[in-house]
Amino acid sequence: MTVSSPTSTGQPKARPLNKNDYKTLGLSSLGGTLEFYDFVIFVFFTGTLTHLFFPGDNEFIAQMKTLGIFAAGYLARPLGGIIMAHYGDKIGRKRMFTLSIFLMALPTLVIGLLPTYETIGVMAPVLLLLMRILQGAAIGGEMPGAWVFIAEHTPEQRYGLGVGTLTSGITGGILLGSIIAIVVQRSYSTAEINDFAWRIPFVLGGVFGFISVYLRKFLQETPIFKEMAAKHTLAKELPVKTVIRSHKQACVITAILTWSLSTAIVVTILMTPSVVVEKMYQVDRTISLEANCVATLMLTLGCIFWGWISDKLGTRACMTASWGGLAITAYYFYSALHPEISGGELMFNYGLMGFFVGAIATTPIVATRAFPPAIRFSGLSFAYNLAYAVFGGLTPMITGAWLQQSSMAPAYYVAGVSLLAIVVSFLPLAYKGWTEKKKEEIPETASVSAE
Repeated sequence: MTVSSPTSTGQPKARPLNKNDYKTLGLSSLGGTLEFYDFVIFVFFTGTLTHLFFPGDNEFIAQMKTLGIFAAGYLARPLGGIIMAHYGDKIGRKRMFTLSIFLMALPTLVIGLLPTYETIGVMAPVLLLLMRILQGAAIGGEMPGAWVFIAEHTPEQRYGLGVGTLTSGITGGILLGSIIAIVVQRSYSTAEINDFAWRIPFVLGGVFGFISVYLRKFLQETPIFKEMAAKHTLAKELPVKTVIRSHKQACVITAILTWSLSTAIVVTILMTPSVVVEKMYQVDRTISLEANCVATLMLTLGCIFWGWISDKLGTRACMTASWGGLAITAYYFYSALHPEISGGELMFNYGLMGFFVGAIATTPIVATRAFPPAIRFSGLSFAYNLAYAVFGGLTPMITGAWLQQSSMAPAYYVAGVSLLAIVVSFLPLAYKGWTEKKKEEIPETASVSAE
């Protein structure tokens, strides 16, 4: 007969949600929304930033430079994530959780106040690049840190709901950025946007970020980290060294699911409005952006729903339904596109697909649980950020090249990584998570005989 302790998986024991749980989840989700808004608002103003920071260049070259600065944020993610995760496993989750949002808020505010090329010349794009690198380092620590923080606070039977709700807060940052971009676009002329209005979203993001820094002061360190500190069971060596040596399967699972997550977000939410809907099918930009808002809203709700379903039905059933649904709805959405599509039909189809994009919540649900508590932050951050840097960077190029051959390329790509996620969900480490090695009990009869 074998037994294991109630915390053998590194999750809090099952219990009812209490007031502190709701406060922790609410403040963490709000902070995730505001921080991810700070990170993605850059992409909504790429054209304006290109004009202001690279004037006089060939339009294509200038845009590539601006997109290169945007990409620098992704390349900085692994470094920032690994460093913050190291200290998160050593000195506490809460400290790094607060630091990450401060490192996002400060450069976002600075970008909103930066002088342009016309004022200080080449130093303007250099400073923009430096601020983007800081943002990338911050988001590299924020997302894994936020998932670990919530996973170690939420009781076992609400684990999926907690992580899914936090993920919805993070994706809500995309929705907020889209809404702000639409408001600025409709409220100001092109000349006014180039003159001053482009700064508004960045300044707002910086202010929101500093408010979140203050609010995170009211969060408590996770009970699992406190227990490890009290029992002196924190990582003894460099956490990432332990990850690479002893947790290769967890890293592979996390990397594959990160590929699925990054593809779902980059292709369906970030690329589709401009590259597919507007450019390929000549749909009006306003209608395209509004449909994208609907899809992002449904994505946000979908994260909560699929997190809840994972608690009710288990990881394998949840991932089969959510990722399978994404493969089907993606095929339906892209095959139904045509130049005369009505705004209502576009919004419905996009929203339906967006709901199943909420399958991305299963990535942190599985990945956070796959590592033991002592190196959980480092393991998740290392595998997630490296995979995102690779696949997040390659996906736009793969999709763009594939679109030259087939208008259904996004559907095929999304369906492919969705099926891959379903396959991964059947691995024991994926649906069970990490558990302590169980100790065999001495049979009762043997104990009696020994006495």
